[in-house]
Amino acid sequence: MKVVWEFGAATVRDVYETLLARRRIAYTTVMTMMKIMEDKKYLKRRLRGRAYVYEATRPKKQMIREMVSEFINRVFNGSAEPLLAHLVEDRRFSESELKHIAKMIRENQ
Repeated sequence: MKVVWEFGAATVRDVYETLLARRRIAYTTVMTMMKIMEDKKYLKRRLRGRAYVYEATRPKKQMIREMVSEFINRVFNGSAEPLLAHLVEDRRFSESELKHIAKMIRENQ
C-alpha cells in the first residue's frame, strides 16, 4: 500500500521494482498481495495499455484507520489496550512520543 500511495497509481511491476530495491521479493508475491488487497477493496484496478494500474480506493488516513481497526478486532478481540500495552512494554515509543500520546488522550476524554 505504501508504494501505491507514494506513486498515486502503480502497476504490479512498479511496486515489485520499488520493493526489490529494498529487499528480495518475488514478482508473484507482489502480484498475489495486490490481488488480496483488491479483493479486500483496498485497491481498485483499471486496464492501461496491456497492464493493470492499481489505485487506493480511499484516502491513506482513512484506510490506515480501517486496517488498524481490523487488526485490533482480529488479534485483540476489539480492544486496543493490549496492543498499546505491548507497544509501551516493547519500548516502541520515545519519551516525547509518550508525552504526545498522553496529551492526545487528555484532549479526547
